[in-house]
Amino acid sequence: MKVSTKGQYALKVMLDFAKHANEGFIRLRDVADRQGISKTYLEQIMVLLNKGDLFTTARGYQGGYQLKRLAREYTIGDILRITEGDLSPVETDECSENVSDRRVSVMATDVWGGLEKVMIDYLDHLTLQDILDAHREEDAYEFFI
Repeated sequence: MKVSTKGQYALKVMLDFAKHANEGFIRLRDVADRQGISKTYLEQIMVLLNKGDLFTTARGYQGGYQLKRLAREYTIGDILRITEGDLSPVETDECSENVSDRRVSVMATDVWGGLEKVMIDYLDHLTLQDILDAHREEDAYEFFI
């Protein structure tokens, strides 16, 4: 599976919202500036993420977007399914009429099925909070003079 730019940016956007969750509603312009994403492209990504019911929105001067749930309740698998659809590493093959070819096909399918199981398990257990926690320690050691 190759994750598209849209999927990669969706993850960056979700991490940005999770990192700034205590700031209330966040404007898309602020996220776009922090992440180096054009606001127009970010709006396209937000349409997908909003269909996944991940945000609460508010209009007006103090408006913006806010995660509906805590960062630990969003898995990377869920986010990628919204932007990428199917997370299978390969498309399934048509069955051959030749018995020998079918056996080889089944053997190969077992390999891809195993890879999919490991990948899906990893993505469905990794949360936004896990990623933030893993990098929080790194941020603590940044020094500026």
